[in-house]
Parts: sequence; C-alpha cells; structure tokens
Amino acid sequence: MKVFRAVSGKPAFPIVRWAALAWLLLWVPVYWRAWGWHNFLLFCDVSVALACIGIWRGSALLLSSQAVGAILPNLLWTVDAGWRLMLGRHLFGGTEYMWDAAYPLWIRLLSLFHVVWPPLLLWAVRRTGYDPRGLWLQSGIAAGLLIVCRIVEGALGIGKNLNFVLQDPLLHRTWGPPPVHIAVLLVVLIGAIYFPTHLWLRRIAPPGVRGARPISARAS
Repeated sequence: MKVFRAVSGKPAFPIVRWAALAWLLLWVPVYWRAWGWHNFLLFCDVSVALACIGIWRGSALLLSSQAVGAILPNLLWTVDAGWRLMLGRHLFGGTEYMWDAAYPLWIRLLSLFHVVWPPLLLWAVRRTGYDPRGLWLQSGIAAGLLIVCRIVEGALGIGKNLNFVLQDPLLHRTWGPPPVHIAVLLVVLIGAIYFPTHLWLRRIAPPGVRGARPISARAS
C-alpha cells in the first residue's frame, strides 16, 4: 500500500481536511449548547477534535494516537446502539442518551459520528502510515484527561462520572482513593484497549514517518 509522504507541499487530505473543519464548526457549538462544556472532556469527544486536527495537518502521529484510543470504543458504541435499535435493550450501555426525547432528534443523530469514526481513522492511518508512538501519546492524553475529570468532578460536583472517574462502567464501584481509581482505569485502558489496538494497527498499516507530515500528491 502506498503511504503518502511529504513530497509536493500539498496536504495529505486536500478534500477531507475541509470536511473535518466543517464538521468541527458545526459539531462543537451544537454539542456545547446541548450537553455542556464538560462533555468535551470525554474521551470520544476529545478524539473527534484531535482526529480532525490530525486530518487537517496530515499528522501520522496524531491520527495514530486517536486510532489507538478510539477505534474499539466507537465500535462498542455502535454495537450497543444497534443492539438497542434491533432488540430494544442495551448490550453494554453508554448510548441511552440516543433515546432521550428531551433532546432534539437531529442533535442526537450527530452522535452517529461514532459509527463513522472507526473506518475513517483506519483509512486515515493506512493512508499516512501508523506511527507506533501513538500508543504512548494516547496513553498520556488519557492520563491527563482522567486527572482533569477527577478534579472537575471534585471541584464542581457535577456528578456526571466523566470518563468513569467516580465509578467504573461495569461493576459501578470505586477502586480506592482517587489516585488509585484513576491508575486502575488507566491500566485497563492501556492493557485492554490501547495496546491490543496498537499491535493490530502495526500489522495492517504501513509504518508512518517520524518527524514528517505525510503528504498526498493527489486529492482524496
């Protein structure tokens, strides 16, 4: 597979980058008004912003980090939403808000980006190449977000359980004091999601270029 490297001064995604920018200009203000500013501390929403920046810049490192962190969670979101749609109940949970009539349907439908994100990230990483440093970058981003979310929850008492910093999503319990709970969450994220996805991407995607922006000589 051809990897698009810096050869002509043209952006790696000359058309898609504008679509990514347009999406951010629509999505950010709508989500901010509907769900509140704290919603942008969630892993999935941070991933949207960073992936769009990665597409705009043609950054293999940034796109690789978001592929590591977002492909599997978004697939699980899609399975849960599909399960609820077809069978009338949730398989994992986390998509209940999609059936909350308190929010306009068109706003809820914007969350269908979860369905698009895995193939989009996979396509982008296969185009630019996979940079294995993405594992460490995403792990650092996750650690920072967990700490920030715990501070926000403690200081503002918003009770949203942002990124599960108050209770885990499966057993609904707290694993010790806040530092211990955050450490447990981070270990699970890295061990169960990030590292397996990292190994898979190394197998299926060409290697990225360190320190260089992949550039396409033709439009995408």
